[in-house]
Amino acid sequence: MPSSLQLQRIYNTTTEYKFQKKSSNNNLCTIVPPPLGLPQGIEPYHTHMISSNQSCSSVVQKVSAPISTVWSIIRTFDTPQIYKHFIKSCHVIHGDGSVGSLREVHVISGLPAVSSIERLDILDDECHIMSFSVVGGDHRLNNYRSVTTLHATESGEGTVVVESYVVDVPEGNTKEETCGFANTIVTCNLHSLAKIAENLTHKS
Repeated sequence: MPSSLQLQRIYNTTTEYKFQKKSSNNNLCTIVPPPLGLPQGIEPYHTHMISSNQSCSSVVQKVSAPISTVWSIIRTFDTPQIYKHFIKSCHVIHGDGSVGSLREVHVISGLPAVSSIERLDILDDECHIMSFSVVGGDHRLNNYRSVTTLHATESGEGTVVVESYVVDVPEGNTKEETCGFANTIVTCNLHSLAKIAENLTHKS
């Protein structure tokens, strides 16, 4: 791995990767590579180009449930609160839940946000890829773009969920602070996703 990239934090079941390229020219963009070990077809979706005022990170979660079960939870654009417990309510304000649809999300109290308007950019049922962008609302995560992909574990019995994102660094915050906040949210969401999918699998 190039020396200009820094890998930080490794957890037991969730592995979090944060990359930051050192550059003397603040106007240059940086290509951030995906986490190691992803299937070749998935890697491009988690390779991001960021500017000097943006942060980028990826979180990888293993789930002891088949892809079909995990995907059935993730792909419901109108009900993200099923596993994203920081969301209080959600309703689609444009579209029918297909690509291009917009949803308005209201978050629970205590977070530095009230609501966000999010656009569905990718929904691939065959390859299990979903991506959305935050395009409005009352929050501090400007230009937030997220990509989530699923692929099978080596045994073929479980699922590996990869979620990566790019977001602007708010004025007065550092890249590390921005990633720390966003990573906490994403990690909690994926832990919740794993628990729900595993419970559904055990019941069936």
